[in-house]
Amino acid sequence: MKYTLITLLLIVSSVPAALAQDRIYRCGNEYTNNASQSKERGCKLVEGGNVTVLQGNRPASGAAPAASGGAAATSPSTAPRVSNSDQKARDSDARAILESELRKAEARYAELAKEYNNGAPQRNALDLRNPQQYMDRTAELKASLARSESDVAGIKRELARLPAAAAN
Repeated sequence: MKYTLITLLLIVSSVPAALAQDRIYRCGNEYTNNASQSKERGCKLVEGGNVTVLQGNRPASGAAPAASGGAAATSPSTAPRVSNSDQKARDSDARAILESELRKAEARYAELAKEYNNGAPQRNALDLRNPQQYMDRTAELKASLARSESDVAGIKRELARLPAAAAN
């Protein structure tokens, strides 16, 4: 009883707000409820439902060229500055990590290629009893080999993006 009374009060109190909404007109990307202004500008009446318009933030004037790719990306003025030597050390560490990952990925690729054996992996006792299992294992090896090859290519791309190592 108590809940139905509260629900009924909520419904009754929301009805006037829904009925009180003015006609909304669309003028290009803008909305207005001013009828005289909409007639002057040739706006169209929006029918069927309520319209909620939220004001967004306009992008900064300097952000447009960077987004279009016309200029080099710059960090915001609030970003902490890093000294040149610190940045070189970070780049050197990143290069060392990527080179280590590349060696591991190439070793994994070589191991998988050897096991795959050009599409004819070594058969084991279970494969002799179940030919479907052998075909599944071969397909899995092929997929792993392709994944490993793409990993190697991805690491090489990342290494190419890094600045060249400083000559000592």
